Parts: sequence; C-alpha cells; structure tokens
Amino acid sequence: MKDSHTPIRPVILCGGKGTRLWPLSRELHPKQFMEISPGRTLFKDTVQRLSDLKIREPFVVCNIEHRFLVAEQLQDVGVQGKIILEPVGRNTAPAVASAALMAQKDEILFVMPADHLLESNDSFKRSIECGKQEAKDGMLVCFGIVPTSPETAYGYIHRGEQKSEHVFFVNRFIEKPKQKKAQELFHSGEYMWNSGMFMFRAGQYLHELVQHTPDIHAACVKAVDKTTMDIGFFRLDERSFVACPSDSIDYAVMEKSQNICVIPLDTRWSDLGSWKAMYESTRIDDDGNAVIGDVINQHTRNSYIHSSSRLVTTLGIEDSIVVETPDAVLVSSKEFLPQLKDVVHLLNEDGREEVSIHTTVYRPWGNYKTLFSGDRFKVKSITVNPGKSLSLQRHHHRAEHWVVVRGTAKIVNGENEIFLTEDQSTYIPLGNVHKLENPGMIPLEIIEVQTGGYIDEDDIERLEDQYGRTT
Repeated sequence: MKDSHTPIRPVILCGGKGTRLWPLSRELHPKQFMEISPGRTLFKDTVQRLSDLKIREPFVVCNIEHRFLVAEQLQDVGVQGKIILEPVGRNTAPAVASAALMAQKDEILFVMPADHLLESNDSFKRSIECGKQEAKDGMLVCFGIVPTSPETAYGYIHRGEQKSEHVFFVNRFIEKPKQKKAQELFHSGEYMWNSGMFMFRAGQYLHELVQHTPDIHAACVKAVDKTTMDIGFFRLDERSFVACPSDSIDYAVMEKSQNICVIPLDTRWSDLGSWKAMYESTRIDDDGNAVIGDVINQHTRNSYIHSSSRLVTTLGIEDSIVVETPDAVLVSSKEFLPQLKDVVHLLNEDGREEVSIHTTVYRPWGNYKTLFSGDRFKVKSITVNPGKSLSLQRHHHRAEHWVVVRGTAKIVNGENEIFLTEDQSTYIPLGNVHKLENPGMIPLEIIEVQTGGYIDEDDIERLEDQYGRTT
C-alpha cells in the first residue's frame, strides 16, 4: 500500500562552476547563484520547487567558497537547511554519499542539481510520488526528461520493460551523442534525457556504493566521521575528503546497479549549460532575438544579447551571442560556442581574475563592487546589510577613506568608536585597527578609496571575525 505521508529529504548539489556561461557565471559566483531575473536564481528556484511537496529540510552540498551565498539565499526564501561543505570538488558520487551518511538509513533522498531550469507541473509532482514508492521498495530511481529534440548536450537513458504505471526498468545509459546518433535516439521514442535527478533510500545508496565503489564509501565515512561544525556549517574533514576518488553518481553507482528504474518527466527542463540553452529558455521576439537588459538592436536576427551594466547596441548581426558584464564582454557566433571553454582555459593560464570573480563580490555581511582601480589606488562601493559587520582588521600596505552614502555606520578606527551618517567621512591610516558595522534597519552604503603601494585583497589581518574567517 502506498504511503503518501513518507517525507522526502532533498539533497541539493551546488558544486558546478558554470564556466560555459562565462562571463556571467564565474568560479566564485557560478550560474546557480546568479540572478536570472530580479531576485530570482536557479538555486532559489530549486528550493522553492519543493514547497508543494511533503519534505524535510534540505541538505545542501556546496564548495566551501560558496557557503555564505547558500546561507543567504536559503534565508531569502525562508528555508532552513543543513549546509555540507566540501573542501574540494570530488564530483557527485562522494557529494551524495556524504549527505546519505548524515541522513537516517530509511530516509528517502531526492538528489537534485541546483542549476537546472524545471517547470513544477502536475507531471513533476506525480513523478515524485511515483519515485517515492519505488525508493521505499529499494529501487534506485532516475528521472528521465521526455525529449523534445535530438540534443547532443545531454546524456540519455534507454528505458527497458515497463515495471509499473509510469515506471520502467533501465537498459543502459548513453553518453552525450554525436548529432546523427542523437537523431536516432530521439526518433526511436525509447530514450530520455538524463536529468541528473535521482531518488533512493539513503541506506540503499550506501549499500550499492559499498558494492560498486568501496573506496569512495570508505573515504566518505572517514570525512563524515571527522566532520566539524563551523558557525552552523557542516565542514567535511579535508584530509579524508581530498583522498576520496572523484566520480559521478552515474559511473560510480547507477550504471552498475541491478536495482534501477526510470520515471519519465514530461515537463519543460534545461540544464542551462550553455548560452544556446539560455537563448532557448528566454522569451524570443519577432526577429528571433532574446534580449536581457538595456539593449537596442537594428537589423539583428536570431541572437542572444545580454547587458548587465550599460547600453549595448547591435547592428546587422545574426546567430550571435553578446554578453556584457562590467569587466568583460563576450561576442561569439553560435557556431563557435563549444570552444568557449578554450577561452576560459586561456584566461586561467594568464591568471586573469575575470574567470573567478565579478566586479561585485559577495561576502557574508553584504557585498562590494570595484568601481575603478589604477596605480596605487582603488575605489569601491560597499554595501553592509542591516545588523552585519566586517571583521576587526588592519592592513599593512594601504590606507582607506570611507564616505557614507546611505544609512548609518558604526566604525572602530584605532582607539576611537564613531557613528557616521550620510555625507560624513573618516580616514583609516595605514596599520590602524578598524571595523565597519551597520547598526541600522536599512542597508549601509559607503564609498571606499584605497591608497598605497599594494592594494590587493590579501593585504588583510583579521583580529576578530564573527564568520570564522582568518584570511
């Protein structure tokens, strides 16, 4: 008899870097956290998608560098969650294993990537209920997207005999195919896109992991056993986790299991893994253009144009991608988009910071934006959220000037503690111990002018920090 009251424990995987969406997605601010419309991100969408289901608080597995972004965005949507920090990326099999080891053995885990676009319709809800029953019965459940075209960017699942209503056994998994093969798979009607979403009992997944890849299981057991608490985050043991082999859940378990089934999901879905996918997921006008931001097009056809910070104009282009950010611009034909990864690789080799960070950098207390920099100076706009504060710190190579633009600032400057309001300013001499705090109810905005012989971010000595940071 089906039990509709069994709760589900979501496991949201946030490990992707999203470099195929550069320059909008960066290493320290990947696509799952970037705004796809005002106030909306793919990560928030993923969390809110679960609101209609009977679920427990989610486990979120993320890179240690993204922990404050995850915490802030969970807070934005009013959801409590257990945030598990990976010291290094080891792909999805160890990430899921870590969550499963922290769950109760009989808990049903619903594993989801944080960076997919998915419509939560009746088909989605019915499939989840179906998957829950199969997981209770000991099956490893895959969710396959009913394909709408012969895509080469996705893996495929070949469905076998029907197990029950809406449920099929799995014959095999197919890697991302070439175009001719993708057309064969699509037209056969027997294949589905592999969504990267899975459901199973925690104990069943761990049992299969021991059978098929015991070295991953052993390393994750050690990492979880030595987990430490870090201001509300669950920090996996670094030495144990670094020693863990890197493998996907598909290779490590799913393709080797005999207890596996697939449930079709007939819903709008995309992994938004490329600018082509972003183009297809955006409203397209009569000229075939998808436009985001302040854009004026003339004689432009079938193109994606995204402006983040300034006016972008196009004239006489076709089948192109134009993406503007404050510090980098991408202009590409759609044909050459697969080679974007080579551009990102070259930028990495050159040590360009545009690969990893935006001009806006997010911190647990708010964010800062670099407005301008030159020889021996840098100008920033700093926003401190209500009730938040920066660390007590000092710099050995630079001085700082602060001007309050909005709100009220509580400032420690050497031996003095002062309050500043709009249009007031202070000077922090080189070497002075200082701290900035927002005691008010609205965001505090200041302009900071740094001057000195060395003005990089690593010139900081933290003396006290409520977020546990040392650098």
